[in-house]
Amino acid sequence: MFEAAELGRKISREDFDAMAPGLRTELLDLQQQLRQADFPVIVVFAGVDGAGKNETVNLINEWMDPRWIVTRAYGKPSDEERERPEYWRYWRDLPPKGKVGLFLSSWYHAPLVDRVHGVTTVAELDEKLERIVHFEKALADEGALILKFWMHLSEKAQKKRLKGLEKDPLTAWQVTATDWEHFGLYDKFVAAAERMIMHTSKGHAPWQIVEGADSRYRSAVVLQALKDAITKHLSNRETVRKVNAEIKGKAAKSKVGGPAALASQPSILSSLDMSQTLEGAEYNQAVQEQRARLAHLYRVAKERGVSTALVFEGWDAAGKGGTIRRLTNALNARDYQVIPIAAPTEEERAQHYLWRFWRHIARAGRVTVFDRSWYGRVLVERVEGFCSDEAWRRAYGEINDFEEQLTGHGIVMCKFWLHITSEEQLARFTARGEIEYKKWKLTDEDWRNREKWDLYEQAVNDMVERTSTRNAPWTLIEANSKSFARVKVMRTVADALETALGKVKKEKKGK
Repeated sequence: MFEAAELGRKISREDFDAMAPGLRTELLDLQQQLRQADFPVIVVFAGVDGAGKNETVNLINEWMDPRWIVTRAYGKPSDEERERPEYWRYWRDLPPKGKVGLFLSSWYHAPLVDRVHGVTTVAELDEKLERIVHFEKALADEGALILKFWMHLSEKAQKKRLKGLEKDPLTAWQVTATDWEHFGLYDKFVAAAERMIMHTSKGHAPWQIVEGADSRYRSAVVLQALKDAITKHLSNRETVRKVNAEIKGKAAKSKVGGPAALASQPSILSSLDMSQTLEGAEYNQAVQEQRARLAHLYRVAKERGVSTALVFEGWDAAGKGGTIRRLTNALNARDYQVIPIAAPTEEERAQHYLWRFWRHIARAGRVTVFDRSWYGRVLVERVEGFCSDEAWRRAYGEINDFEEQLTGHGIVMCKFWLHITSEEQLARFTARGEIEYKKWKLTDEDWRNREKWDLYEQAVNDMVERTSTRNAPWTLIEANSKSFARVKVMRTVADALETALGKVKKEKKGK
């Protein structure tokens, strides 16, 4: 695989100086066009130590406007990062639409190094590479342009390069004991890198192997590839925009078939027993018991560094806010955060839709409550046409992958759909309109959503069917009785914590 990058190709200073002004001007012009575009550019650099990764990143920042470039390099995870899922720090650092992100020692570094040092098996490496493929595809599907450069040197060229850097007092600091250790494992690195590139070089995120011995040659290859890729992607995205506008226009003219035909089918919500209730002394006793139980389990979870993520979805006026308030009464306000999710802000619209949820993942031992969530993609965005059919259909897989990373990190996840009947919702809407301190809760949007009840019910059915997994199941709450709903939610969270803490205890004993 790497033979073609060991040929000793070079570009003379004269030839490079002749091409540089024109190429730099084109890149700057493209960068200005990119600022108005609906996608980010993500550039990953990996490769042999001493092959010019840092120098190339510095040159891109020099030739282009660094104000619109995000450069990130990663070392060992900090305490803050270790307390969250592995990919939290990468999601946090993604460039927004219109900017370029340059990544060194990125999501490829640890899988590669761990395999070379025998920390992981080949099967474990492949599993980590599959995670990378899912990650990059999710970004590409939302429009991101992803370029990946493997900067290569032959074993002989690497040795020469490291020795040359060491001789110069200005560059000697760049060569570390780790670099020489990696040089001693050259063959293992190349074998692991070959497997990594084969598994992760996809149409949406291809690898380009660059010969790194000659600085002018590698610079020209990377900069030209960057220019060509941005030019092509700008053109492709404009074509996609026009096609989507056409499709949306045709769909608006013909509002027949499709979801409307499906809406009349029975859903999973119709199987719920909505007559269940809990009142008076029975409710008071139950809520006190569950609150005490939850308070104890949450404190134990905090001591053991077990985080909790609670997701609340449901019909308008289903009682999400009241249920959340009763639940958080059992917790210490310093240890939980309620995240109200509304229409995305301008900053959030400039990112992948999951970005704003990744950034709220709490540190170890904390509780995060999402009052509405990432499921907006397959609920309101689907029903209201705020995203394409393709986008919400693929979101099921993206959401399952996201939640698998959270639960795989040990986060306890509970997802609730608070269900009320259409008749109960109408009664609550009417009551809200008559009670002064509740009037603010009732909006025109609530009434519009009510008109699409059948479409939303079908969307909920699909959501539960496709995203209720073993590690992150949905709990459907019969919420015609607010008191019944509150107790059931608290009991479910307490049960989940109890189960998780039991597993943690067993794992510690096993060690």
